[in-house]
Amino acid sequence: MQILKHVYFVYIFLGILFIYDGFVRLNNSEPHPWLSFLIGIGAVAMFFFRKKYNKKFEDHYNKK
Repeated sequence: MQILKHVYFVYIFLGILFIYDGFVRLNNSEPHPWLSFLIGIGAVAMFFFRKKYNKKFEDHYNKK
């Protein structure tokens, strides 16, 4: 269960990776760079969502 506390860092890594890929595709005039941007923004949003709820659950279990 310890590893689940830090898995949300994978989301920020993938978000940065997809946003970088979107910029590379945009500069090379490749098709569909916006899909990479959307996936990257979604991954960054999931990072903050997971981090918020991980903190919420930790606080809940520490009160018991």
